[in-house]
Amino acid sequence: MLKIEKIGVIGGGTMGSGIAQVFAMAGYPVLVQDLAEPALDRARKTVETSLSRLVKKGTLTEAKAAQAMALIATTTVFDLMDDRDLVIEAIVEKVEIKTELLKRLDGICRHDAVFASNTSSISLTELAAASAHPGRVIGMHFFNPVPMMQLVEIIRALQTTDAVSDAVTDLTLAIGKTPRVSKDSYGFIVNRLLAPQINEAINCVYEGLATAEDIDSMMKLGANHPMGPLALGDLIGLDVVLNIMETLYQGFDDPKYRASPLLKQMVAAGYLGRKTGKGFAEYHQR
Repeated sequence: MLKIEKIGVIGGGTMGSGIAQVFAMAGYPVLVQDLAEPALDRARKTVETSLSRLVKKGTLTEAKAAQAMALIATTTVFDLMDDRDLVIEAIVEKVEIKTELLKRLDGICRHDAVFASNTSSISLTELAAASAHPGRVIGMHFFNPVPMMQLVEIIRALQTTDAVSDAVTDLTLAIGKTPRVSKDSYGFIVNRLLAPQINEAINCVYEGLATAEDIDSMMKLGANHPMGPLALGDLIGLDVVLNIMETLYQGFDDPKYRASPLLKQMVAAGYLGRKTGKGFAEYHQR
């Protein structure tokens, strides 16, 4: 049975810092690597703020928050990942960059280390093929905000071994998350269903059928959704939604996954949602 104790996270952005936090809260030592110190400073601050919020809510003690923070180390030195049992990448959604990263990890990590990708839609089979040991590559798709969202999609590449799949599934349970395993496919399960729904809501705005506010209200009142699809797109990031739609469209070669012209225009304009202060609604930047 694979023994996973030391965790590495590559990428200190929103997802990477959230992933580091949940592992540290579960008692795992985590090393976060990013290219520059300012990114790592932001990651540490993000985790500190999140832990403080949990303390204020009464769901975490100050002592537990301090213990979690002490378990997170940061570095700009990639080669320090050499002693990690599991390395999770949470970097830009570009297949060529992710495959290059896997090749670099092959050069420094033990042959039995597990490589996981937090990709939201890229084929794990394609990523695994870039590794010298493809059987150890697997998908661990966390959802934003990571500390709050319960699901982790475990995606098995065609090459992933049973031992790796079982170990990662057990680990996901150990950090208090709910694993659900699927075969590899573009967009996996959640985003294959979710992104086209958001895209179709954008098409409804594009065609002038109703206002964005009314479309979201209809889906909340009529389908009992806690959040409308356009507000959800703003939360996820419209650039991320476009990236997923393009991955689905190119992967399946099916016109039903064609991105809305309005979605493309909004991304080109820099109207990405909450993170830029403007999407289908306007948001006050903190």
